This record gives sequence, C-alpha cells and structure tokens, in this order.
Amino acid sequence: MRRLVSLLVCSFSLWQGAVAQSLDPAQPKKAVPVAPVLENTPLDSAVLESSITKGVDFLLKTQNPDGSWGNATRTKGLNIYAPMPGAHHAFRMGTTSLALAGVIASNDKRSEVSAAIEHCEAWMFREMPKLRRAGGSTIYNNWGHAYGLRALVALANREGVTKEKMAEYAKLAQTQVKSLWTNQDIDGGWGYYGFDSVTAQPSAGSNSFTSATVLLAMKEASVFFKLKLEDRRIGMAVKSIQRQRTPDFAYTYATGHIKRPRYSINRPAGSLARTPACNAALREWGDPKITDEVLAMGLDRLIKRNGWLDIGRKRPKPHETHFAISGYFYYYGHYYASENILQLPDDQQGEWKSKLGKVILDKQESDGSWWDYALYNYGHAYGTGYALTTLARCR
Repeated sequence: MRRLVSLLVCSFSLWQGAVAQSLDPAQPKKAVPVAPVLENTPLDSAVLESSITKGVDFLLKTQNPDGSWGNATRTKGLNIYAPMPGAHHAFRMGTTSLALAGVIASNDKRSEVSAAIEHCEAWMFREMPKLRRAGGSTIYNNWGHAYGLRALVALANREGVTKEKMAEYAKLAQTQVKSLWTNQDIDGGWGYYGFDSVTAQPSAGSNSFTSATVLLAMKEASVFFKLKLEDRRIGMAVKSIQRQRTPDFAYTYATGHIKRPRYSINRPAGSLARTPACNAALREWGDPKITDEVLAMGLDRLIKRNGWLDIGRKRPKPHETHFAISGYFYYYGHYYASENILQLPDDQQGEWKSKLGKVILDKQESDGSWWDYALYNYGHAYGTGYALTTLARCR
C-alpha cells in the first residue's frame, strides 16, 4: 500500500512539474503537429492513362447484358434500406449514369468501348422515362435523375452527334428536370429519405449534398441543352444549401442538423466529402462567398485530411467511424473536388490535379476497379465511374 501511495505521489509531482513547465514562458514550446509536406511532382501522364484504361476494361467486363451496370445481388448482413423494386431502379440508374459518363470521359477510342456506350445509351432511353419515387420513405430517384442528366450531357458532347440525336437528348433531359421539380422538398432542396413525414411533395428536409448534386446537374444540362429552369425554384435550392453552411465552410448533413453544427458529421472533417460538392454548386449558381480561396481551402482540407475519409472506406456499416463518415462518401467527394479544380484559374489547377490524381491512382484495385462501399452490386461500378471522371479531369 505504501508503495502504491509513493508511486501516486511521484506521478502527481511529475505531472505538476510538466504543467508548470508548459506554463513557464521561459521554456521553449513544442511545435504544433502539422500535416506532412506532400510531394509536388507532376502526375505521370503515362501512369494516369494506363490506370484509366484498366478502369474502362473493368466496366466493359462487368456491363450487364441489357447495357446497364450494377444489380441487387451481393447482399450482406447489413444492407442499405431499399424497398423493392423502385429503390433498385434508382440505384441502377445512378450507377449506370456514373459508369457511362466515366467511360465517355476516358476518351477511349477502341471499338468495343464505342459499342458499350451505344448499348448503354439504348438502355437509358428505355429506362430513364420510367424512373419514379420508390415510395413515401425513399426518394432515391433524385440520384438517378441528377446523374442521368450528366450522362446525357456526356453522350451529347461526343463527336459526330447529329442535330436529331441532340434533340432527343434534350427532350429526355427536360423530363428529368420535371421529375426533380416534382421531388423538390418544401425547404427548397432535395433529399433521399422521407421517413419523418410521408407527403406527396417531400417535406422531411433536404440534404446539402443531394441538393448540390442536383443543382450542378441542372446547371450543366440547362447550359448544354438550353433548357428552361424555374428561377424561383433554383433560388430556393441555393438558399437551402446556404442555410446549411457553417462559418468555416463546412456543410451540415441535412436540414435537421442545422441546430447541431458542431455534431461530429457537421464539422469540417465530417464535411470533407460534402464541401466540394456544395462549394461547386454555390459557385456555379453565383454565390459570391465561394471565392477561389474558399475552393482552394476545401481542396487543401480534402488532401491533408484524406485519412479521415479513407478510414471509412470499405467499412460495411455506415457512419461507424470518426466524424460519422461512411464509406460511400469517398469517391463522391473526390469527384466533386475535381470539379472545384476546374472552377479555379488555369494557372492554379496543375498542382491540385497532381495531388488529387495521385490519391485516386493509389486506390485502384487489382481488377482495375475502384470501390468504397459494398452497396449491393453497385459499388464497384459507381466507384469506377466516379474515379474515371475524376482522373480524366486531372489530365
């Protein structure tokens, strides 16, 4: 017992001394830990192109017989809530749209690639008009409509597209915009769940990043196809994201989180993957607060704190790790970070392209794919689609 008391007294004395030393202005202070200096060498273009080709090869091998990508197989003990069949219609449309856009962005001129694009295009023309809200509890179709718009722009932006085909793309794009208006939340943005209040017009509250995803798709499609958008509705959507922005340019997860801005998922580390999308959307729609400096700050956080996102990558349970990060945040965040880079002046893009490209190259699987979350059998296809577009923008 005496020995234990002596040890405790000794430990307390040492602690007192350490505290006194730390408070003594005469004593040198330890430097605050900082992120390691990142390698600034240019991205190897040969390595980049080889990686892109491997990713395209993976998608060619895994394309469904009907031209789409992904399906409802590969279930596990814990699956994302997906009421049949509508939720999987949305998952497949979003996944297929991302994969298709990634293949087109690769600019791969092989005949088998062109054939895969044409095959997928036919599927999209058949299935996109059928995409609807799965039910009162889920609005996953918002993802399908948004990424479907971006896939249509990618299809229309290829060489040799006729005026007649362009008109078909524009007509289909307008139907997707109409569906998005139908599913716009009463708070002005877009979400993907409706558990709290099942109403004809969604009223459970929007998510900052879903709204950003939709606004960016609408902006691109409206410019390319000269679509007419409702200014009032766009203004409501922009304000929904602005309300969820914190003073440090993080974005809360959803409208319901506005009163809990320091909850872990709403802090800058928890917002790492949302910040690029929200910044990109607000920048595109004219928010003067999203300056070049703000874009660069978001990119800097993503690169230097990438480990927070990477810890969550491939984990089977959503939101189980630090800052409530989920695996499916990963490639989403990097995809929109590449969009931020293109919003910067030309002379500022090179360094960020190298840094972002190296992060993505490092994560490629041996089969050529990229994946961050086991979402049924969609994860490998959408992850590869995100990554291919990201790398193409890093050229």
